[in-house]
Amino acid sequence: MGESSLDLISRLPDEVLGTVISLLPTKDGARTQAVSRRWRLLWRAAPLNLGAGSDLSRQDRKRVGIVSKILSKHPGPARRFALPYIRLRDRYARIGGWLRSRALTGLREIEFGYEIENPWLPYPLPPSVFRFAPTLCVASISYCDFPREMAPLLKFPCLKLLLSCCPVLESLSLDKNVGVGCLRINSPTLRSIGIRDYCYGRVVENPIKLRDLIIEYAPCLERLLPLYRGDPWGVDGLITIRVVRAPKLEILGLLSCAITKLELGTAKMIAQSLTTLMCTVKVLALDSRGPNLDSVVDFLKCFPCLQKLYIVSNLRKSTENKRSYNPLDPVECLESHLRPCLRQVVMIYYQGVRHDADFAKFFVLNAKVLKKMVFGSNNSHDNKWVVNQRRLLQLDNRASQGAQFEFRNGLISPQYSKHTHDLWMDDPFVSTFANA
Repeated sequence: MGESSLDLISRLPDEVLGTVISLLPTKDGARTQAVSRRWRLLWRAAPLNLGAGSDLSRQDRKRVGIVSKILSKHPGPARRFALPYIRLRDRYARIGGWLRSRALTGLREIEFGYEIENPWLPYPLPPSVFRFAPTLCVASISYCDFPREMAPLLKFPCLKLLLSCCPVLESLSLDKNVGVGCLRINSPTLRSIGIRDYCYGRVVENPIKLRDLIIEYAPCLERLLPLYRGDPWGVDGLITIRVVRAPKLEILGLLSCAITKLELGTAKMIAQSLTTLMCTVKVLALDSRGPNLDSVVDFLKCFPCLQKLYIVSNLRKSTENKRSYNPLDPVECLESHLRPCLRQVVMIYYQGVRHDADFAKFFVLNAKVLKKMVFGSNNSHDNKWVVNQRRLLQLDNRASQGAQFEFRNGLISPQYSKHTHDLWMDDPFVSTFANA
């Protein structure tokens, strides 16, 4: 290899190399300083990407020391600071000092959360977190308490004003929140919202849980992810979602029995009276008890341009799924028109029992432009089972002759909030639901 071909990376402009360093994991970014004096300067000039999780060090004390050292050496600004599941102990003042460090000036992404000791007695969120509000694009805050006495000082008298102080925020995840009964979203920049209720089985006296989610004004919102699977025993959840203005909404789910009412504009979608059309939604995820074909079809009528459908099947309730397709009352996303139609269906926890197969057969026989249907089971099945399923589903009579049908074995454990912030993904459900 000739000398002229060596070290081509170093020939790149400083701005490009700085961007590369900022995207590297914390350890790898810091190691670039060993290359040369120029690279030491590049690391200091590149926006800091500081991930302080267990990958930095599995020893808690050592990890704290590394974070302090990096923040003292880097002059800022910062792109990302991730401090998940930190053990508080006697470090509250030190954590506050980290957050006040000049190295974190201009921070765009923050992930902050304490290690869970008592989920109903979380530690207070350091006030210094709020200094990043003007520049934050992504914020993930977990297992923290927002003290009421902090509100007047920070001019946050109630949660609904929080987003107005984050003028460039694009992604918001609210996970297992207690204490807010109604949440109103007004943001000109938000593109993704993920909301999940707290876990079942945890007992707290008279909890105030989220009951109403209202999207009042979100002109850039592309994803609404109310990730509620609902209590299998039917005693938890129960939330109303109202979308007043979200003209770019394309991805919706996971909708389940825990969501008792969905309102689009001034129209209400309740039980079997779903009439409002939402032509922008392309990806829909539903959690259906039974599964219940009538309920799912009523939902589909509201989304005429739907292209991908995910069904999480809950077999706790046996349901007759003998619905016949009425050409005089068509489901537009199943028809072959000029507009985009349903091309992919993924069923999760498919067991292959009679009412499960009858549910799936409706799509086999009526989805005229279907390209692919995936049946994901959490059990292993042999070829004999697959052959029997193909017979029950009447695949030879499929409406779309080019459709492919896949049966996937193996345990399926969807991570419902995994991709809330991954705005580069066209479909945030694809890797969590479809990979069996």
